[in-house]
Amino acid sequence: MLILAAIPLGNPGDASTNLKTAIVAAKFIAAEDSRKFSRLCVDLGILHSAKIISFFEGNEIERLDELVKIMESGADLLVVTDAGMPGISDPGYRLVREAVAKNIQIKVLPGPSAVTTALLLSGLPSDRFCFEGFAPRTSGTRISWFEKLATETRTMILFEAPHRLLECLIDAKEVFGAARAAVICREMTKTYEEIIRGDLASLESWASSSEILGEITLVIAGFDPDSLEFSAAELIAKVLEQEAAGISRKDAIAEVAKLTRRAKREVFDAMVAHKSQDRLRP
Repeated sequence: MLILAAIPLGNPGDASTNLKTAIVAAKFIAAEDSRKFSRLCVDLGILHSAKIISFFEGNEIERLDELVKIMESGADLLVVTDAGMPGISDPGYRLVREAVAKNIQIKVLPGPSAVTTALLLSGLPSDRFCFEGFAPRTSGTRISWFEKLATETRTMILFEAPHRLLECLIDAKEVFGAARAAVICREMTKTYEEIIRGDLASLESWASSSEILGEITLVIAGFDPDSLEFSAAELIAKVLEQEAAGISRKDAIAEVAKLTRRAKREVFDAMVAHKSQDRLRP
């Protein structure tokens, strides 16, 4: 069996009884960092007799065969990361795919998650959200990445390294606008937990004047379709641009409605009015 276990983000008191029982009973444990895992066991006041296997981003692929063979031999494999749930921007996803392919049973021990913890701490809409993982490291790629999310209506959650947070906020402000609501969640559940709420402009100001350390989760409000207004002339111009590219009027109207987040009927009516005006011209 493959057992994926959620690890506390910082406070050992968040560890579940199931997690502690699984660690004590395990014969094989794949851990992202053996030293951090040993420290966790000390904090939890438990002992284990498992063989610890290093399993982190740098060796994830080359370890797959070894870990699958352990499970195929009839043994259970417990997978833990430094914090949170395996497979969520941490090793685990590829191993789950291998287990599914080999018809190996999978079990998840639920628990702490930086994604949902930050979402709830943010105070931003939580009924619909998306997790985007780590932002790209270089500014150009990061801006392109944000541009693809420019009209994402769900609350967005991403991870960022502390030394890149300011650059990330600068790029996010450029794409989403200075007034877009956002929240920085730093060192969640730990002694120095800090939650900074505001808009991207105020968060950039905070980051530029602060020493930023620890684990960072950034939550950004989704795009509000009603915040953009398009005149009839702008809608018509966009449809004509699509038609010039060889798209039928029907498809062009549908595409413009999608791009502008307007109702198809609104775009259609604008084109009808445009056609009527053409007929009236001498």
